[in-house]
Amino acid sequence: MTHTIQPNNPEATPAPEATDVPAAPAPAEAPSSAALPGLVPPALKRRVPKYSDLAPLVQFKKPGFSKAARLQRASTIWELRDIAKRRTPKAPFDYTDGAAEEEITLRRARQAFLDIEFRPGILRNVSSIDLSTEILGKPSRLPVGIAPTGFTRMMQSEGEYAGSQAAEAAGIPYTLSTMGTASIEDVAAAAPNGRNWFQLYLWTDRDRSLELIERAARAGNDTLMVTVDTAVAGARLRDVRNGMTIPPALTLKTVLDASYRPAWWFNFLTHEPLTFASLSRYTGTVADLINSMFDPTLTFGDLDWLRETWKGKLVVKGIQTVEDARRVVDHGADGIILSNHGGRQLDRAPIPFHLLPEVRQAFAADNATAAIMLDTGIMSGADIVAALALGADFTLIGRAYLYGLMAGGRAGVDRTLQILEKDMARTMALLGVSRVSELTPDHVRLLAR
Repeated sequence: MTHTIQPNNPEATPAPEATDVPAAPAPAEAPSSAALPGLVPPALKRRVPKYSDLAPLVQFKKPGFSKAARLQRASTIWELRDIAKRRTPKAPFDYTDGAAEEEITLRRARQAFLDIEFRPGILRNVSSIDLSTEILGKPSRLPVGIAPTGFTRMMQSEGEYAGSQAAEAAGIPYTLSTMGTASIEDVAAAAPNGRNWFQLYLWTDRDRSLELIERAARAGNDTLMVTVDTAVAGARLRDVRNGMTIPPALTLKTVLDASYRPAWWFNFLTHEPLTFASLSRYTGTVADLINSMFDPTLTFGDLDWLRETWKGKLVVKGIQTVEDARRVVDHGADGIILSNHGGRQLDRAPIPFHLLPEVRQAFAADNATAAIMLDTGIMSGADIVAALALGADFTLIGRAYLYGLMAGGRAGVDRTLQILEKDMARTMALLGVSRVSELTPDHVRLLAR
């Protein structure tokens, strides 16, 4: 039975009760502080503070200077980047941080995630947030994996070992680059229970490519990711200005740069020399290496050859148009990665986040089941949630995890993933969503650009 409770109205005149006994006069009430201007409530009177009042407020915290304390103070990927910049020589930091030419593409990619409006739902039960998903037929505890990055031990000596082990611990995929500084076999040994993928650049020497494919299969990699946007090297001007070479050269400039970053140089000089684990020893610039080894004659026919050769999942990375997305699926790709190589190849290239809704719509029209993944510009868990809402099945991070690596090795990569996981859980809860599968385009509005 529903009871209606009438609010008490202090200004209403109460109805007199029927009685033969006259009502006794009400006792006089003390005037309230509101009725007497100038009367100070007891709580606002000045007094000498008591120690018992101050004790709970005074908490002296021991300053923390350890790596763990430093990393724990970082609450965002940008703060990890700040730590990385302080601890890493300019050439390797700029190699990670920079992009091609005027770096317009990279700025636009990051701006794309800022130019959105989330549209939250209210009164949903979000007491438990499930960030797990499925990608390419297997589960992932988070909807993000680690993208392939070259020369990783140059950024910090733990390199690919830190990345693969952190991914294993987080229950997400890790992708080793052809240009990696740890071998396929060593990464598999370092993270034996992880989900390891291998990224392939097709070389002019097809026998060398085939050898890598066979090694990846023997090492238990279930996915081959072929990158198709490196016919020639992009103009990475920061590297040119820094005289960036592989391995880093000990010039007067680099020695001076190292003088206030001793930990990086100590690690660099006291570990195994930096080499490409999948290549012969190489000395020279990054651009010269790409231009001398990668195949500018690559066509869709080569994709057919890969599909016949590789029996696992095949993903094509570097898709920048709807037409190419459709074509690679027609040629047997199990998934695509919308990517402009982190802005490191063609400046003013299409932005993956902007392209995403069009590709999702095209795949729906074709009844295509290939996975749509996305990288470039991701710097927070909210960015990942926005990408998933607009139609991505999965996301990949490159720079974001490298900032963590440079900031603190394996512990820094762990911290990167912790930050992203916390961001994603909070964003989804505030959107009124408890599972990744519940995210839809209705949760995001692209602002006019």
